[in-house]
Amino acid sequence: MTIERNDLRNIAIIAHVDHGKTTLVDQLLKQSGIFRANEQVDDRAMDSDDIERERGITILAKNTAIEYKNTKINILDTPGHADFGGEVERILKMVDGVLLVVDSFEGCMPQTRFVLKKALEENLKPIVVVNKIDREFARPEEVVDEVLELFIELDANDEQLEFPVVYASGFNGTASLDPDPAAQEDTLRVLYDSIIENIPAPVDNRDEPLQFQVSLLDYSDYLGRIGIGRVFRGTIKLGDQVAVLKRDGVVKNFRVTKLSGFLGLRRVDINEAFAGDLIAVSGMEDIDVGDTVCPINHQEALPELHIDEPTLQMTFLVNNSPFAGKEGKWVTARKIEERLEQQLQTDVSLRVDPTDSPDIWIVSGRGELHLSILIENMRREGFELQVSKPEVIVREIDGVLSEPVERVQIDVPEEYTGSVIESIGERKGEMLDMINNGNGQVRLVFLVPARGLIGYSTEFLTLTRGYGIINHTFDSYKPKAKGKVGGRRNGVLVSMETGKATPYSIMQLEDRGTMFVEAGTDIYEGMIVGENTREGDLAINLTRAKQATNVRSATKDQTTTTKKPRLMTLEEALQYLDDDEYCEVTPESIRLRKKILNKSERDRVTKKAKSKD
Repeated sequence: MTIERNDLRNIAIIAHVDHGKTTLVDQLLKQSGIFRANEQVDDRAMDSDDIERERGITILAKNTAIEYKNTKINILDTPGHADFGGEVERILKMVDGVLLVVDSFEGCMPQTRFVLKKALEENLKPIVVVNKIDREFARPEEVVDEVLELFIELDANDEQLEFPVVYASGFNGTASLDPDPAAQEDTLRVLYDSIIENIPAPVDNRDEPLQFQVSLLDYSDYLGRIGIGRVFRGTIKLGDQVAVLKRDGVVKNFRVTKLSGFLGLRRVDINEAFAGDLIAVSGMEDIDVGDTVCPINHQEALPELHIDEPTLQMTFLVNNSPFAGKEGKWVTARKIEERLEQQLQTDVSLRVDPTDSPDIWIVSGRGELHLSILIENMRREGFELQVSKPEVIVREIDGVLSEPVERVQIDVPEEYTGSVIESIGERKGEMLDMINNGNGQVRLVFLVPARGLIGYSTEFLTLTRGYGIINHTFDSYKPKAKGKVGGRRNGVLVSMETGKATPYSIMQLEDRGTMFVEAGTDIYEGMIVGENTREGDLAINLTRAKQATNVRSATKDQTTTTKKPRLMTLEEALQYLDDDEYCEVTPESIRLRKKILNKSERDRVTKKAKSKD
């Protein structure tokens, strides 16, 4: 007879990015009564990282726990963005059920499909939460039909198809079993009850030999690596001597020096944990995701966890531009390497490979967002570095050269569908579906080589006048498409001189293209200062000042102004890069530059390359 721990439930919250799961967790925490009356709790409290709060996205999985009706509910808030999908997969191994949060207007999106597919493969019990029920144009009943279709399409079993549905507003902290927004109750009581009633309780096999598996990593300067995971079997106690079975078959022994559980937003010290508990274990420096902790005299490994392989790589270099060292605190190769090594302590989807040069590293990750957040964090910490254009990682599968392909979903007003389909076609995209919603909006679904999407978002926003929404998630590796896919069409304006950009020069050269710098900006030879209106690069002098004469101009009293420059974010700059360019990143500036700064030397290399072709 199986004994269950009825005092415990383990759930993960999964959703497409921006469907409101972190806000929903906020309300679950606040209404559970675990905070003191005078305790200040921020909105989106689970998004503790600065970048998470600024962008409104979850980057790292977070653990929390609440108490309801004498039951502890462990909740894992997962990232919604495809670049952090590996975190989602590992978290699903730790839980017995999921809350699938779907926007009452947007319905099923690419990441909804991705996370639900993983949950169904793990045979987890789902509860569907139709969120933002108070949103204008909400269509909850249609969305539930869409979700059911998605379940059927993903081969859900009969039990999974009988999913309960809760209609909620995470923002207002209300919920109900009725799709009518007017029927919302003042609290999330029906959601709490639905979790207790529908999510299976963990099996209580605490008397059997210990099995604990690490699913996530944390790092502390005082404790070293911290393994976060689930006790699948047995009991673990503070001070226990245990064995770690590593993925490569190596066995290492260590003593448990600290055990922590979760309650609210805090980690709480505990003396022991039992089967079903989600805990953090400290005491061993060499512990990794997927490792099994068990008794020394009963070594039995749990099935290996899948860790997503990187699909995109960039070259990281020490900054060697003429402005190197002027704005950053950490500029040396040793400091940059230490920081990358530190990132590897907690980010298992990242790879850092040294090169023949001590100043250059190949850094591989799950996508542009994954790598750009690492770069953004480094610049905020005071680092200066240079990075190259992102490149997809090509693999040989069954003797065939293959590249990553993304599933792309585009929602766009009807009048822009033609130009979007044409632009995706140029990037070797294959259309899978086209749905006209009847309200002037069209949903397009494509499979597109990942390299074709690098730099596409800016072109997409221009094509759709900002009205289009694009979402994509990794689909699979497919045989590499022949020829060039995507890439920048226009050349760039490159500075010939070092100095300050002058208003006079900018006005004289504005008709040549779009400027990236304002008057008064420090520039150097080889720095990219604008985009050419035509193909091919053009060297220009932006530092020239107007000659002073004693002849009075007839138009002297007329005020002349320069156009507003196009200032890029880090993501836009990385997407804009071409093969012969670097992005220089410092705490204060993001600059684009040519790899070879001198014009005559650049011309010589280009000429040599053409003669070889």
